[in-house]
Amino acid sequence: MSGWQSPGNFWPGVRLTLSGVGCAVDNAVTEQAQGGIQTTPDEKRPVTLFSAAIIVIANMIGIGVFTTLGFQVASLHSPFSVLMLWVLGGLGAFCGALCYGELGSMMPRSGGEYTYLSHIYHPAIGFLSGWVSMVAGFAAPIALAAIAFGEYAGAILPGIDKTVIAVSIIVLLSLVHLTDVRFGCHFQNLFTVGKILLIVSFIVLGFSVANPQNITLTPSPRDLESMFSPAFAISLVYVFYAYSGWNSSSYIAGEIIRPERNLPISLFLGAAFVSLCYCLINYIFLYTVPMSELAGQIGVGYLSAKSIFGQRGGALMTVLICLALISSLSSLIMVGPRVTQTMSEDMKRLRFLAQRNAGGAPVFAIILQAVVAIFLTLTATFNAVLTYVGFTLALFASLTVAGVFVLRRRRPHLKRPFKTWGYPVTPAIFLLLYGWMICYLVIERPLPSVFGLLTVASGLLLYKLLAATEPRRSLENLVDKSI
Repeated sequence: MSGWQSPGNFWPGVRLTLSGVGCAVDNAVTEQAQGGIQTTPDEKRPVTLFSAAIIVIANMIGIGVFTTLGFQVASLHSPFSVLMLWVLGGLGAFCGALCYGELGSMMPRSGGEYTYLSHIYHPAIGFLSGWVSMVAGFAAPIALAAIAFGEYAGAILPGIDKTVIAVSIIVLLSLVHLTDVRFGCHFQNLFTVGKILLIVSFIVLGFSVANPQNITLTPSPRDLESMFSPAFAISLVYVFYAYSGWNSSSYIAGEIIRPERNLPISLFLGAAFVSLCYCLINYIFLYTVPMSELAGQIGVGYLSAKSIFGQRGGALMTVLICLALISSLSSLIMVGPRVTQTMSEDMKRLRFLAQRNAGGAPVFAIILQAVVAIFLTLTATFNAVLTYVGFTLALFASLTVAGVFVLRRRRPHLKRPFKTWGYPVTPAIFLLLYGWMICYLVIERPLPSVFGLLTVASGLLLYKLLAATEPRRSLENLVDKSI
């Protein structure tokens, strides 16, 4: 495979096919050898560029955009400030995608942060990121999506037990991805396409509301002042969570056709598309519902749909939002166990978590994820889980992006089929945004931050107990020799 360096090489030969969308994570096409990567021929890799981009979009467009605006409006009372949150969130996701693109093109092995941090810093750091991904990166977002699903289902079916619904949907979708890999793939594809159509329809029809709110996008001095307030920084937690998933295709890098080329493009396209959709749909939420009614509410999508379509139309749209949440849950349940599986392949005492059934699904990894997600669903509130997730994920995403600086300095000779556009400004913007949010989160919300640090500490203890005795792989051996 030949490398590429400029945008002019992006587009020739792009294969736009729906085959393999979502199936990537369910087909083990890359054998992990102790000495590094055993390169799989492109014709045996199931994931095209289009498929990888769809996986990014499916993971990004989830519960965050339908549930977090109410928390932002409760502390920020200016439409301009609220929309700037989403613009900055999109900027952070875009910058992060470019940085992950460079790392992923250098190290085209599945696992995401686990793979990158293990070789940039130390295997212990990689293990911690894998541990956090297992608990906070996937199990906690699954719990959040299930709680939101229960809230939306409760809005159209009053009297039902929301917790029972939340737990039931986790169990049901886990069984879907346990039984048969290809059925799970088709299930995911169907709901992802439907979710994209829902978002686009919501945006288009939202402009036809009979009584729109008077929203001005011209900033006042008070608006600019609020953008540098602690409330604005804390609100970034909700926004960054809504944008989480922009790195999804990095978790399946070993199964993407020409990963040194297609992985960065998939991250770029997914982040750009979702950023545009998020800014527009949040404008529609503010355009259709008074901010006083949105404040503190989880079901902002339902309130907006009721304003646009009336009571019956709102109920119908809420059903569609529930279907979109099913897509998010399915995507998380599908991708999450692959981080656990990759991590377990490197540690003898965890190898049982990498075992697959006859259908190709990592059974024990999926079951473990479901158990943790159900525990969080039963024991925590939506806001507390969301803040905990935002803090822990931001820590390791920042470490990973900082790794671009580290490798540029320590390993300048390594092949980089894709280089981060705008370096060093691009990673610096990401680190400034996430660092700003982390600092204020520790000050203003210390309890979720402490739980996040305790999760990391428990992972370090677990690593000491389970660390494999195999020699550490060199970064040079990890780099795909075919590029």
